[in-house]
Amino acid sequence: MGHRTTHLRRRVPLGIGLAVLTSVAFPGDLQASVDYESVPEMPSAASQRLALSDVGDVVPDNKPDGTLEIPEATGNTGAEPVSDDDPSSLDTLETDVTDDTDHSPAQAEVTVSYDLSVLPKPVVRMRELIVEAAAKGNIEGLRPLLGVGNNRTELSIGGYEGDPIDFLKEISGDGQGHELLAILLDIFQTGYAHLDAGEPTELYLWPYFYSVPLDSLDDRQMVELFRVITAGDYEDMQAFGSYIFYRTAISPDGEWKFFVAGD
Repeated sequence: MGHRTTHLRRRVPLGIGLAVLTSVAFPGDLQASVDYESVPEMPSAASQRLALSDVGDVVPDNKPDGTLEIPEATGNTGAEPVSDDDPSSLDTLETDVTDDTDHSPAQAEVTVSYDLSVLPKPVVRMRELIVEAAAKGNIEGLRPLLGVGNNRTELSIGGYEGDPIDFLKEISGDGQGHELLAILLDIFQTGYAHLDAGEPTELYLWPYFYSVPLDSLDDRQMVELFRVITAGDYEDMQAFGSYIFYRTAISPDGEWKFFVAGD
């Protein structure tokens, strides 16, 4: 499929901005299981000055030369002096305040599966309809499957104007949409990722490559990847840091959410 992806890379350059795809956001430290996570406003300089009426006699006025005179402590405070020569006496402040926060990078778990039987029935049905239309080779067969209005299926990260089928033909290498239909068939043969389970942004995404680090793929998965992209595409993606070829997603209620490529 080298002739296909080369053409598409020309149409979908790596430099375009990444749109927020519902949710899919995709961090670097992802863990995949296969069935096989306000800065407060800084106070102004004026608000940081101590009023002498509040300080009293503890801090005297600044000297004319700009230095601040610090009064010596008087009386027995009960604390033993700290010696600069004794490293063990430094940094020994003890407190009963504990920090139980986990400061390690947040990791999102991605569930990858090939089992279509566990998919919600609306997802299964929409996938079947898309595959059936693509296999017939007539891109007009996708028209009734594309959402409309606020539920319109996203076909381009940068957006598009006009008729969706005309747009798909325009970006297809052959000008008739056959290339994109073939890509749809290819990616629906891969495993899928279940993202944001139980959230409003929940999705079933094909191929799962988009949701996992490429360097985590084993030999079998690499062969699966090369059924969709070329070695040249893979080199570009390694430089970019993630899979950026075509991917598609269906919501749990069977809406075809997007079919896009690019970064």
